[in-house]
Parts: sequence; C-alpha cells; structure tokens
Amino acid sequence: MSQGSKPLIQNTKCDCGHQNPTGTVLCEACGKPLTEEAEAQPVLEMRYDGVARRSQKANPGIIDRVWNFFSSVKVAIYLILLTLIGSSLGTIFPQESTFLNIDPSVYYKEEYGQLGHIYYLLGLSHTYTSWWFVLLLVMIGASLVICSLDRVLPLYKALSRQRIPKHMSFLTRQKVVYQGQVGEDGAEWVERVKPMIKKKGYRVRTDGGTLLAEKQRFSRWGPYVLHIGLIIFLLAVLGRNLPGLHMDEHMAFPEGEPVHIKNTSYYLLNNGFKVEFYTEEDMPEEFKGKNKVLPKEFQTQAVLYMCEANCDGLDKEPQLVELTRHNIEVNHPLNYKGFKAYQFDYDLTPILRTVSPVLIDSKSGKEFGKITLSINDPQREYQAGEYTLTLTQSFTDFGLGDNGNPVNLSPNPNAPAFLFLIKGPDLPKEGIQYFYFPKQLDKERFNQEAINAQLAGGESLVSLDVLSMDDVDFSESTTYLNIRVDKAMPFIWVGCFIGMIGLIMGFYFTHRRIWLRIDNETLTLGAHTNKNWFGLRKEISAILKQMNIEVDEKSLENNRGSKDESN
Repeated sequence: MSQGSKPLIQNTKCDCGHQNPTGTVLCEACGKPLTEEAEAQPVLEMRYDGVARRSQKANPGIIDRVWNFFSSVKVAIYLILLTLIGSSLGTIFPQESTFLNIDPSVYYKEEYGQLGHIYYLLGLSHTYTSWWFVLLLVMIGASLVICSLDRVLPLYKALSRQRIPKHMSFLTRQKVVYQGQVGEDGAEWVERVKPMIKKKGYRVRTDGGTLLAEKQRFSRWGPYVLHIGLIIFLLAVLGRNLPGLHMDEHMAFPEGEPVHIKNTSYYLLNNGFKVEFYTEEDMPEEFKGKNKVLPKEFQTQAVLYMCEANCDGLDKEPQLVELTRHNIEVNHPLNYKGFKAYQFDYDLTPILRTVSPVLIDSKSGKEFGKITLSINDPQREYQAGEYTLTLTQSFTDFGLGDNGNPVNLSPNPNAPAFLFLIKGPDLPKEGIQYFYFPKQLDKERFNQEAINAQLAGGESLVSLDVLSMDDVDFSESTTYLNIRVDKAMPFIWVGCFIGMIGLIMGFYFTHRRIWLRIDNETLTLGAHTNKNWFGLRKEISAILKQMNIEVDEKSLENNRGSKDESN
C-alpha cells in the first residue's frame, strides 16, 4: 500500500475491546468517540447514540444510493412540500369528481374561461387521482419506511445493549455534567444514591462504582410509531383507488327494476317511492307566495340483492338472493356491511321500461311476430316469425352530432333508440339495417321513416316495418341514490389512531439517562435527554442535594459543574 493512501479495511475496534460496525461514531459499549469529528465536539451528538447507519455506508452502490436518497430527512421534507403544493393546486377549481354528469373538456372552459381550460389541460381537474400525485404519495411512503428502518434498527440495538460503565470522555461531553469529590468508596455511595434515583421513576442498574439510570425509553420510539401510522394511512388512501375498496357513485333506480351496482355483486331494487309535499300552510315562510313545490319527505323502499349465478346476464337472468330491505330517507341510508345507499334526489316523470313491438309487412299489413324489448337491458337477438333481429347498437338518449352521426347524449333513457340488423325471407343476404324509436315523439322528431329509407338504399322491395304496440311498461318514478363503499376507511382511522399514539409518546414523554462513575472518590456524572433539559437538570440537582451536594442547576451544563466536596 502506497504511503498516504487510506486503508482498505477500517479498524473500528474500541480500546474497551468492543468491535463496532463501520461508520459508528461512539463506541456501542463504552461511548468513547471513535472519529476525529466526534473527538472535536465539546458536546457529543447523541441523536442516534452514534450508531452506524446504512445511509452512512462508504462507497455506496446503486441500491445504497437509492436507500440514501429516501433515508434523507431533507428529501422527505421536499416531498411533503411538493405534495402540499399539488394539493393546494387541486383546490383552485372544483374537481371533476364533485359533478354528476359533465364533459370536463368543455365544462371548465365554459365555466372558468381560458384559465379553467388550462387547468383541465394540465390535469389539475383530477389532481388527487393523477399519476404524479399518487407517485408523490408512494415516494413519501417509501421515505417513511426507509427513514425508519435506517434509524430504528441500529438505535434499538444500541439502546437494548447499553453497558453500565462509560468512558470518561463520554461522560464529560454530555450536555449535563457534574464532577466533584464524594469522600467515600464508590460502590457504597452508588448504593446510597440508587433509591433516591429510583424515586424519580428511573430504572437503575449498577456495576461497582458505576451506575446507569434510565426512564421513559419508549418515548424514543414515538416518531417511528408515528411513521407506522402514516404508512398505514398512506396505504389506505392509495388502496381506495383499487376496485372494490372504494365507491362514490350517483345512480338512477327506476321503480320496479333491479339495477346492478357496478364492480359489485349487488343489485338494488326501487320497490316503491313515496313523496310528501309541503302544503301552502306548512310551507316555510321564506318560500310562501313564490309558487314553489317543495318536498317535505321522500322515501325509497329499497331491496338489496346479491347475485349468486348468471351474474354476467348474457344468457340467462341473474339469480338474485335478497339480503336486506330498508326505507331510505335523507340522512337515513341503507347500510349493509359497509355498503351504503343515500337518498339525494328523485324524478316523478314516468320512464319507459319495456315495449312489445311487432314486425309487419308495411304494404300488406301481415304480422310476422312480436318481441319484448327492454329499454335498459335489451337482448342481443330477437326472433319474429321467420325473421331474425340482431341488435347492433342502442342509445339511451339519441341525438345527432355535429357531423350528423348518431350519438348518445346521456345515460338517462330520455330518447331511447335501437339499430337492428334484420335477416329473413325476401331480404338481401346480408340483411337490412333498421332504426327503431319506441316513443312516437322521437319517431317524428328524428323522422324514423327517412332514416330507414336511407339505410335501405331506397329499395322498394323492402317493406318490413316495426311498430310499437299498446303493451308498454313505464316506471312511475325514478329515485337517485348515492352509492358509497369505503372498505379502506377503517384502515385510515387505524393509521390516524396509531399516529396519534406516536405523537403522544414523542411529545409528552422524555427519554432521560444518567450515567455516573466514581474514580478515587471523584464523582463524574453525565446525563442526556431528547428534550426538556431544564427538567433533567432540576432532577439531578435535587438528587445531588439529597446526597449533601449543593449545586446550582445552571452550573450543570456542559462540564461547568461545581467542584464542591461533600459536607
């Protein structure tokens, strides 16, 4: 090895004989400073008891560099600040999730102008579900885990293996220090002072003329308990984005028809809706004379089912088993094992449920057969005599776009329409397309005959028509419910509770330690705490006073203790 080069293997063995891990600042056994920086300190840095941490590893590899990045408290603070800034940006305008039915690409520009459009283009209209916000939360979680592991494991090792005798340089470089003559044998003096220290709540251990007193060590784990709570909290928040763990949907439930709750095996039936309106006499004063109709009470008689078979509903009707019944009112939701349905609106306009149209020859009037068409859940194929009707496209709210093409304006069955491909006798091999509007108003408004003539190419041989019959089923009312499922919320509360315990441990309790040794009737005392130094000095002053050593509290700081001998 060339002169002046660093040794490949660092000698970390202390004079006391203890072999310390590389990177240790203070000997794990006796506390002697092992580095030049520690030797130069008038008061020792005791934050982690000088233990070696992985983030202090020399010549770090790629994994170590990633570890060092996330174990940095400074990096954690930057991540938290970025998350706070991102959260505040998300509050400038309402988030998309606060609205029921909007087109965000149009809404923000119309409502808030160009600034709102930029807000939408930047993705801030869905800030809290955006990839960058979720990534920040994941990075904060990783920082919490790695910060904790980097410190808590070495600290636990150091605190659980404390030796009683400490090196003189360790004692004299504590923030609270006292040195003076006791005038008697060390072991006897230690035995006399031991019960006085115990009365202060300390756990005391002795070894001849040396003593270690410690209390409330558990407070050192307060920050890490807080970290555990925050990690559980973050995992629960991130878990709400997983299917089945969180739902907050507003859904319409027409009377008399079970509606499937998406991403669940539940069906909910509006088995009847009742509403009571204010009379003119009962009307609140601020609304009297304004010709307003105000609901006094409205109630949905709800039945909750679970699907046990044929849940896809493709070939057969789903097999439903009743779970519970509940009359849903405002602030009195249906609640079944975390599944909640809140009443928030209603509509008394009758809604078309099913129709039974018939396929006929429009020239001769001959009927070929009747089909039963469900507006909300139509089948794929129907048979009317020798003719097959295949549903190729359906619309709940038919409309025409800017280019004249059919579009669905909303999920509400305001203007239902169906496009069939009809095959059978006297028709082209590939069949003909046929648009069907169940409502007579929509037939006239959109000119059903002209649309079908255009689809048929004007062929005179095609004379089939589909007419509605009188067999029409309506829903008398529609109730709107807010469906909520939040299986992650209990974990959020658990995380908050654990975090609060950590805060209490860290803020309201202090870890205090007192070391002392007597050499040739000379007492050397050093003490350390993680906070409230004034309280520690007061305790030590009171203990010494009981041992007939008068000392000013202020003089105990940083090796400026009194040299008074015992009386």
